[in-house]
Amino acid sequence: MSNEANNRTLTLKRTFNAPIKLVWEAWTQPEHIAHWWGPKGMKINVNKHDFRVGGEWEYVMQMPDGTAFTSEGVYSVIIALQKICSSANFRPMTEGVEIQAIFEENGDQTNFTFHCIHPTEEYCRQQEQMGFYNGWGSVFERLSEFLEEQKSVV
Repeated sequence: MSNEANNRTLTLKRTFNAPIKLVWEAWTQPEHIAHWWGPKGMKINVNKHDFRVGGEWEYVMQMPDGTAFTSEGVYSVIIALQKICSSANFRPMTEGVEIQAIFEENGDQTNFTFHCIHPTEEYCRQQEQMGFYNGWGSVFERLSEFLEEQKSVV
């Protein structure tokens, strides 16, 4: 990533206590995504999930008060068990970003890196101040819990 792109990027890294195949499935199968995408307490509807380069995805989070938040994008890069890149809009809060999910096998665990690349540095800082790290941190905590549940099912 260029320095210029780095200045527009927010990054979260996690190590999930689950094999890479399970983490990949959690990211790529709609029946799994519905269990962890979004903060705790949110009901997730997977409206579209065309998992291929050029394919569209759309997930809707239902707030307890009935408000709906739509997440949507188009996949641009898919490298099995390694990387997923997509455009992304998280309406009404964030629009016009690119998200990158990078998976790296680490024995029985998976090193995971999440990049959110914004169109401008200013927009990136604004998103950071609006709670990017807390918001996505809680989503990935939910993913971690889901992976633990799935390991006991397998």
